[in-house]
Amino acid sequence: MMIRFIYNPKSGKIGKNKRLAPLLREYVAASQGSAELRATEGPGHATVLAAEAAERGYDRVVAVGGDGTLNETAQALLHTSTALGLIPCGSGNGLARHLHLPLGAEAALRLAVSEDAAVRVIDTGTANGKPFFNVMGLGLEAEVAWHFNQLMRRGLATYVTTAWSAFRARVPEVCTITDGHRRESTPIFLLCVANSDQWGNEARIAPGAQVDDGQLDLVAVAPRGWLGAGEFAIRLFTGSVLRASGVRHWRGARFQIERAHPGIIHTDGETHALGAVIEITVVPASLRVLVPATAARRAAQTSGFALQL
Repeated sequence: MMIRFIYNPKSGKIGKNKRLAPLLREYVAASQGSAELRATEGPGHATVLAAEAAERGYDRVVAVGGDGTLNETAQALLHTSTALGLIPCGSGNGLARHLHLPLGAEAALRLAVSEDAAVRVIDTGTANGKPFFNVMGLGLEAEVAWHFNQLMRRGLATYVTTAWSAFRARVPEVCTITDGHRRESTPIFLLCVANSDQWGNEARIAPGAQVDDGQLDLVAVAPRGWLGAGEFAIRLFTGSVLRASGVRHWRGARFQIERAHPGIIHTDGETHALGAVIEITVVPASLRVLVPATAARRAAQTSGFALQL
């Protein structure tokens, strides 16, 4: 079994976890040539490294970093036989949490190299052709991602502070949403299209969403004041956000979002400037991801996806 580890040395938790890099090097040194460790050197490099590994027939490529490293690595593995492994080192780790992956470095490494790991085949999404694997969004969500990415210090507390500052400055906009069956214009404060059920840190923006149902969940949140924002935040962490006032929910395989002007969006936390019209589509069963066998069996019982051991 050939494994390539791709790690982002600038990811916040990698810098804090002084044991992680030596742990990876120790495993690679003991692997007798069946594993290698490559560090990213800048934006887009993880995609290049992952594509190279897939072309060479590696069995697994393991992303070691945050959501950005995950996104770049996974892009190169779409529709290949190479499985994606994750050693989550980000601030939220939404996809890892949704898939019930271990968050500790040692446990995540054990899963990534285990012969007993299962493979879950999941859907992915695209926004004007840009892939996302967990969530994409616009409005307040994209503004927060843009500001958060400029900061040196990460973590939940920093994210909450950044979100609060962006909330106070954000001007709502009107979006027209089309899903193939209906067309509706609505004022939004933020809009999220989710593959998994959460942003990260157990903040569940799309309760009930599944990564292997061939659909995406669009959640649009209307403008609100301070009290409404407090209710929304509480419901995020109690799994009841879809019952919050001013929250609309669509589920489908394709959406078109029209806004008055071009602006930024984010895909898995990475921001991009896009035009006024955004085409969102799901790509079913397009990525193989390593998961614990116990979590895979539990998911198979509820969603009926194909379990591969």
